[in-house]
Amino acid sequence: MEHSRVVGPVLERIETPCFVCDVEALENNLRTLADVQTRSGAKILLALKGFAQWSLFPLIRRFLAGAAASSPHEAQLAREEFGGEVHAYAPAYSDADLREICRFADHVVFNSVAQWQRHRSVASGAGLECGLRLNPEHSEVPVALYDPCAASSRLGVTERALAGVDLSGLDGAHFHTLCELGSDALERTWNAVEARFGRHLTQLRWFNMGGGHHITRAGYDRERLVNLVQRVTEQYGVQVYLEPGEAIALGTGVLVTTVLDIVDNGMRTAILDTSATAHMPDVLEMPYRAEIVGAAGPGVCAHTYRLGGLTCLAGDVVGDYSFDRPLEVGQKLVLLDMAHYTMVKTTTFNGVRLPSIASYDPRTDDLRVVRRFGYEDYRGRLS
Repeated sequence: MEHSRVVGPVLERIETPCFVCDVEALENNLRTLADVQTRSGAKILLALKGFAQWSLFPLIRRFLAGAAASSPHEAQLAREEFGGEVHAYAPAYSDADLREICRFADHVVFNSVAQWQRHRSVASGAGLECGLRLNPEHSEVPVALYDPCAASSRLGVTERALAGVDLSGLDGAHFHTLCELGSDALERTWNAVEARFGRHLTQLRWFNMGGGHHITRAGYDRERLVNLVQRVTEQYGVQVYLEPGEAIALGTGVLVTTVLDIVDNGMRTAILDTSATAHMPDVLEMPYRAEIVGAAGPGVCAHTYRLGGLTCLAGDVVGDYSFDRPLEVGQKLVLLDMAHYTMVKTTTFNGVRLPSIASYDPRTDDLRVVRRFGYEDYRGRLS
């Protein structure tokens, strides 16, 4: 069974549904990442696609070099609320999007040679450094949906696509092959990148090694990461960037929800005031199971329930869990590790209200709700 510091008396003070970020846990992650930066020489960027609770950016920017954006809106948020370096990458840019990116970013990475050739003069003319995403055709991620190097992936330039291409004027290269993996996977990826693209790397000034690095996870081999970055830096004379999203917020956030009703149509089902579909879609989109404080797998404890969401979608189900005691209407449940890839993915399907966003510092017992959502947020998405 998993644990969280958002339990006990503070739980009664939390409105639901609500994402709550543990500020002390976040700061601990940031200190670990800052140590990796200092010892390796790498610059670590906050990937906004994973975590974008901008009320906490003042804390995060004390430790990290900047932010990585995947769209003009993310780039604008990074520039206005975070500062530091702003790096942008997308599978393609329209002319209008590229002009917006140029207003906010320092670096822009293109997904294809054609995109680079189309936009390089505008980007370079605006003072941006230009990079190209490489596809080393080396897979480390077991789930195809999340494997950037799966067969026929649209992401990045393969070795074949660079045959006969003049890369003069290119500032950097980007690659991303990982998802929740260790430094051993990164080292194997680097070996593949070097084997396929080594002859192109000597003319570049920076390498961005993407995200998916579980640097703050217990058992992650940080020394191996530091040694790899140092070796690459010394061999090629480049600045190395890392852009984890999950490692920054890993283990820092929870989603607090309330049991609204319990029905039994062949299995006891607790209806929650949250939704897998609208508030935590990774539960449905990938092989991911949310851990819940005080709960275990079905049949492990005395009382098993299916936890259902608030939307009308038949498949809006968080999963089956067991508890030592029967659940009660009005009882609060705490779903763990709900900071990364949650708030950034929520929707207002069915008009279901988005969870509030709060921060909690267990050192001072300070609970602060920084955002509540209402009808205008739903209405504003439509016309």
